[in-house]
Amino acid sequence: MVIQNSTKCYNLVSTKSKPQAMNDYDEIIKKVSKYINLSVIPFGEPKRSVIKVDERNPMYGGNGVVYLLQMFDVGKLINNRIGAYMVLFSKGDQAGFHTHGTRKEEELYVVMHGEGEYSDKNGANGVVRTTKIAKGSITSIRKKGFHSVKNTTNEPLIIFVITTNEAT
Repeated sequence: MVIQNSTKCYNLVSTKSKPQAMNDYDEIIKKVSKYINLSVIPFGEPKRSVIKVDERNPMYGGNGVVYLLQMFDVGKLINNRIGAYMVLFSKGDQAGFHTHGTRKEEELYVVMHGEGEYSDKNGANGVVRTTKIAKGSITSIRKKGFHSVKNTTNEPLIIFVITTNEAT
């Protein structure tokens, strides 16, 4: 089954003149900055912040809007596809069930702020296991496992996501 997502993406570093919609993303960054520090100190480069914002509406067939605040460009980290903050602002916002196994990726979630539910299952038809998550919780998914995350409060759920390629 293929799930279509509406995705908007804005590169915050190389854009010389911001489109009108970019101001909305500046507001998202400002809102998230109330809860966590969005600075990055990359080796040998100046300190900086978010480089790109992706808006997923819905994300993997979930509910509401999920924002990915990209902290690194592709190829900036060895064996790393993504290092981003996943932000679910509203109660009920959800990244639906998905797998990274077809791309041979593994993924870690580190909860930075808020509370929610993390669900996983072994394969598309596996038994669903749901766990409450809160600041400091860490989850991992491997192989062909499926996972989902949902905001369960009126506070934003902010998760740092690290996606790596499987070891060969």
